[in-house]
Amino acid sequence: MENIFDNREDAARAAADRIGEALQRRLDAQGDASVVVSGGTSPAGVFAELASKALAWSDVHIILSDERWVPADHEDSNERLVRDTLLSGQAQEASLLPMYKAGVTIEDRCGELNDELRLAPFPFACALLGMGEDGHFASLFPDAENLDEGLDVDSSELCIPVRTAASPYPRVSLTLSALSRSDEILLLIFGDAKRAVYETAKKDANGYPVSHLLRQKRAPIHVYWAP
Repeated sequence: MENIFDNREDAARAAADRIGEALQRRLDAQGDASVVVSGGTSPAGVFAELASKALAWSDVHIILSDERWVPADHEDSNERLVRDTLLSGQAQEASLLPMYKAGVTIEDRCGELNDELRLAPFPFACALLGMGEDGHFASLFPDAENLDEGLDVDSSELCIPVRTAASPYPRVSLTLSALSRSDEILLLIFGDAKRAVYETAKKDANGYPVSHLLRQKRAPIHVYWAP
């Protein structure tokens, strides 16, 4: 389903409303819930709106879609962004699963995360994702050597290490297999350039990583676009 808005503020508000409703349904059904969120600049407005929702936040688990392999206090850390923008107000009672861990390799940490993610409430109530102009989502970049593994919707791996020329840091990313285990996926797209990539990805099954996200059938996708 595509949702078109005149401005980013309205898109962020509507996306936050939908995520809040998805979380409430899971909380009502099973007593706890998990939500996947992305980093970057696009979701900041969503986080501000979502943090004000009256939910049982102490029963909510927040999981990053991806992370740069940097400490949580680093300026490029997605964990830092989420703690600063989402874990505030009522939402500060939610728990957040860190991806970065000092003293271990990124490969070993991904092994640990695969086990830790299986302890989270499944399916995810919702996954909020963004998309780059190269068609990547989470940290599943077109030039990643293990991209096929990351895009295999039937893979047993929920989390993989990623190295890409697009980033000075190695990254940790949830796989499409993990992300598709959501009640629904929200894809947040801002700007005409990303809209053009999205329109191409809908038609070309293999042109961009996000094409694989759009054509998987496990989780319904709701696109939120604004200029």
